[in-house]
Amino acid sequence: MKRDLAAELRRPSALSERAGKLVFSLCAAASLVTTGGIVAVLLHQTIGFLQAVPFTRLLTDTHWTPLFAEPRFGLWPLLCGTLLTTGIAMMVAIPCGVLAAIYLSELAGERQRRIVKPLVELLAGIPTLIYGYFALSLVTPALQQIIPGLSGFNALSAGSVMGLMLLPVVASLSEDALSAVPTGLREASHALGVRRTATIFRVVIPSASPGIAAAVLLAASRALGATMIVAIAAGQQPQLTLDPRDSVETMTTYIAQVSLGDIPTGTLEYRTIFAVGLCLFMMTLVLNVIAHRLRRRIHRQERP
Repeated sequence: MKRDLAAELRRPSALSERAGKLVFSLCAAASLVTTGGIVAVLLHQTIGFLQAVPFTRLLTDTHWTPLFAEPRFGLWPLLCGTLLTTGIAMMVAIPCGVLAAIYLSELAGERQRRIVKPLVELLAGIPTLIYGYFALSLVTPALQQIIPGLSGFNALSAGSVMGLMLLPVVASLSEDALSAVPTGLREASHALGVRRTATIFRVVIPSASPGIAAAVLLAASRALGATMIVAIAAGQQPQLTLDPRDSVETMTTYIAQVSLGDIPTGTLEYRTIFAVGLCLFMMTLVLNVIAHRLRRRIHRQERP
């Protein structure tokens, strides 16, 4: 009787376990199928584009005017605009985010932490459209009073505000990495007479450096894919320049500009957005793979 009762109790749990595995497997398969579909569409359209425009032309030409009467297909202006705004954003996000993570993890009390951390994470919930108009209507006029020659649409204000948008990403992931550092390392450093500040910068941060690097790379991949901020504040002029005072056009801005226009489907101009999208996809993929490997390295270090 007891054996029959135990068998009856085990049977529903086994069925529910199988159902759970099936649901999880379907979710994982859906993500793989979606990613595969995106890659297939990008490759199909890009191959059609490269049949008309040689790949060497993308690398050797220095102008990007595919919608002009005499089209030119140099990818460098879009690439420079993307890297310029991303670099400025990371120059803002990295020091501010890491310092905020150090304060939350090592210096703040429980009460201060309950107040400051939600305020920092609140920045992640602001729509990027708001960030774009904030950069255009407030940051750019303020910078024009300080920096001569700053145009109305420029990479500096767009990148700076983008850095504020990325601050919660860097701060949250860096705080997790700092909190994962064993307490014994801090105690050993204090036992040797090392002050608290020196312990943070010479013991804790080096130990958490892989996690901080992963946070930076994930933030950089998000910066590469930002659209509304750069579309509103950076302008839509593809220029081969590294001057942050100039107006630039990023890859995402060009994709948004063309996809919302009157370009007929299947034309060479239409396929340019897939070629640019594939390039952007490869850049973010490389950053995400490196960040994933760094996070796996952290997990291996945390295991006893």
